[in-house]
Amino acid sequence: MITHPSKASNDTRGCPDATLLHVQTALTTVWDGAWSQLLERVGVHFSRSDVRTHTGAYLKGLLSPVDRKNGWQLAEVVGDQIPYALQHLLGRARWDADAVRDDLRGYVVDHLGDPSGMLVIDETGFLKKGTHSAGVQRQYSGMAGRIENSQVGVFLAYATPHGHTFINRALYLPASWLDDRGRCERAGIPADATFATKPQLALQMLKRALDAGVTAAWVVGDEVYGQDSKVRRWLEERRQPYVLAVSSQHRIWRDFRRLKLSELVDQIPAKEWHRLSAGNGSKEPRWYDWAYACCEGPEPKSWQCGILFRRSVTDPSDVTYYVVGAIAPILLRALACAAGSRWTIEESFESAKGDVGLDHYEVRSWTGWYRHVTLALWAHALPDGPASRCRRRSAEKKKVRFTRSRRSAAPVDGPRGPTSALVAPLERAS
Repeated sequence: MITHPSKASNDTRGCPDATLLHVQTALTTVWDGAWSQLLERVGVHFSRSDVRTHTGAYLKGLLSPVDRKNGWQLAEVVGDQIPYALQHLLGRARWDADAVRDDLRGYVVDHLGDPSGMLVIDETGFLKKGTHSAGVQRQYSGMAGRIENSQVGVFLAYATPHGHTFINRALYLPASWLDDRGRCERAGIPADATFATKPQLALQMLKRALDAGVTAAWVVGDEVYGQDSKVRRWLEERRQPYVLAVSSQHRIWRDFRRLKLSELVDQIPAKEWHRLSAGNGSKEPRWYDWAYACCEGPEPKSWQCGILFRRSVTDPSDVTYYVVGAIAPILLRALACAAGSRWTIEESFESAKGDVGLDHYEVRSWTGWYRHVTLALWAHALPDGPASRCRRRSAEKKKVRFTRSRRSAAPVDGPRGPTSALVAPLERAS
């Protein structure tokens, strides 16, 4: 189990050499055992011993308490005078980042795997200066909340009652880049790279995870993915339950009419709204009013599609909408838990950027981005990394108690059996 020196007591900014030496010694002591275990899983992908050594040093640096995890600071923490070896690892060294990513997925499933798990899709921005970093352009960045010069990565996280962390990543490549092959070559983008939307990148990652046997009760994502009919259709064909956010302008068939969800919500009787928690927040349960409406369609009786409505307790005009596909019968509190689990990837983004330098890289190339991000995700998932600390905090929180209420199209309390069993573990999730 890796234990980190306290950031408060071991911040290396402006500290004397003796303090830096203390940090280096502590990191070396706690790292050796963990790295030997990790090497058993990923070592086969590094044919040269020096590359394996530099990989261990890079991960050690990402897990260190230094404030900014760029090449020079990481080199200083691991005892190198210059960052050449670490830069070589991200650029010219021979190793397969995708193979290391697949081992990460296996590691996460081994430690967190649970039938009630969620696959959570989301994207995040990496603010950049200049125009040379692969995929960079002025585009919307959720991190900044506005259009900025940035790269955008699509990520897949795995969340269970035991914890949550990432299992895959993909760099979004705007169409404007692919129109300029010379620019792509300079950034090291493969010649066979083709344009893929963010939902298409998400589908590729979901397919890889599910084909590899990752157990997921639900797939969860925001409007970017919920509005894409191909994502929903693919999940339905696999009979993979999902809860995906959509806009208020999304339309469904209801009583032989095409209605906007903003129109449908006004038709829901007061008795069909149920107050349930979407899981624990940072301090207390997150309570909302929820309702569910079935959609008309040719789906078989064993599969049900519908719309989930989440209404603010304090502001009834604040409504969030989700499209749902699941095996019937559907429990309303299971849907509330699934919709509420999307916060797990937001917390993972925050801790990965703040604790293991997910966005601290200085590389510009396609290969460099994938290598740094893959190793940062490994650092996030390692014992006593940010994901492990989140697990301990979650375990200390009180269980969420759900209100019992009358049955609706999606009953709050369903019959005993597989569906009820699915909900029970999620009541313990935060």
